[in-house]
Amino acid sequence: MSRVVLPVDRLAEVWPGSLSGKRVGAVLHAASVTGDLRTTLSVLEKMAADGVIKLSALFGPQHGFETTTQDNMIEWRGYRHPRLDVPVHSLYGQHREPTGEMLEGVEVLFLDLMDVGARYYTFIWTMLLCMKAASERGLSVVVADRPNPINGVTREGTAQDPDYLSFVGLHPIPIRHGMTIGELALLFRKERFPEVDLTVLPMDGWQRGDFYDETGLPWVLPSPNMPTLETAIVYPGMCLFEGTNLSEGRGTTRPFELFGAPWIDGYDLAGQLNEMALPGVTFREASFEPGFQKFAGEVCCGCQFHVTDRQAFEPVRTALLILRLLKEGYSDRFFWKEPPYEYEYKKLPIEILCGRPEDEIFSKTV
Repeated sequence: MSRVVLPVDRLAEVWPGSLSGKRVGAVLHAASVTGDLRTTLSVLEKMAADGVIKLSALFGPQHGFETTTQDNMIEWRGYRHPRLDVPVHSLYGQHREPTGEMLEGVEVLFLDLMDVGARYYTFIWTMLLCMKAASERGLSVVVADRPNPINGVTREGTAQDPDYLSFVGLHPIPIRHGMTIGELALLFRKERFPEVDLTVLPMDGWQRGDFYDETGLPWVLPSPNMPTLETAIVYPGMCLFEGTNLSEGRGTTRPFELFGAPWIDGYDLAGQLNEMALPGVTFREASFEPGFQKFAGEVCCGCQFHVTDRQAFEPVRTALLILRLLKEGYSDRFFWKEPPYEYEYKKLPIEILCGRPEDEIFSKTV
């Protein structure tokens, strides 16, 4: 039995009485599971069978309803659920926001998504757009809260400048935001959609300082390149490498913990980084061959993160220091990746990720 009890562990008990019998559209993915690894969808099916709700539609965020879309920015198409015979709508395809057609017959949008505590992780922005659509159409929104896997205390990185909002940051918040998905929903209602009928279903037993392995809950990867808690701990900084021509370790079994390029001297780099004595982390010279994404099939040289003290470790500051070191040391080979990062944005991907212009990345992101 896990120490933290999720609302989906007892969803029929905590479901708002005012929404009993309503037609529900559920936004889910592979990590939408109970503490004993039952899928949230199976919980909703039982509630529908018992007459608590009517399950009318399903929705999936980036990486798909079943978290099968591997690559970073690949869109996916909706389909009809083969067992339930209800539509599964893509919220990471032609549309990021639920359309009127998708919401036809839906009275309540229910969201149970696992976030990893970093602004770039797009599930929270899918939630924001669902709240926007609900507020415009008079629908209710129910959000099942979940722990912030990298704790709800530590914040790092400044909020975006208004001109640099995007689907990896539709509302100004720090890079490592220190909130749960339920707390973010309440923030979005307060600052963006005060008229929306929002219910956040609370957890029991979560303490703000908890990392995910202290909750007793099972880890189910919320996206294909987020296989472990260790990945999530480094991700708030290492996602910035997506804005460069360096490999961030995609295509390996240690995404975001490995980084490099064929032209880097990993031995020298590890020595320089360890001499900096950055808090909570040691670097090991590493070579790796990505199976896909940047430098697929080529041997990259670089380093692997070994976080030795996750309380002291500063992922955003650490990543920015590494990037500055590489930009200065390999000025003839290192470059910022060209647009687009997301198809509609023409700014540099690193600017979109940092939320500010290129000339302020190192001075103002932290």
